[in-house]
Amino acid sequence: MEMKKLSGGNLRAAGYDEKEQRLVVELNAGTFAFERVSKNTWIRFIGASSPWSFFRDNIEEEYAVKRIK
Repeated sequence: MEMKKLSGGNLRAAGYDEKEQRLVVELNAGTFAFERVSKNTWIRFIGASSPWSFFRDNIEEEYAVKRIK
């Protein structure tokens, strides 16, 4: 999975596996996998003017998550 560097807040990078609908987000506190994330949400996340705000408002509490690192 290709990781895209992101900045702002605690974000470091993010990547998306369309087949698995898995979003991987690397934060200062670790790396987390979010399950059943739509491609549209991924596109909106990486295209947001403030990816950190989008993450907090639309991803962090909305999807099943597990820490992977």
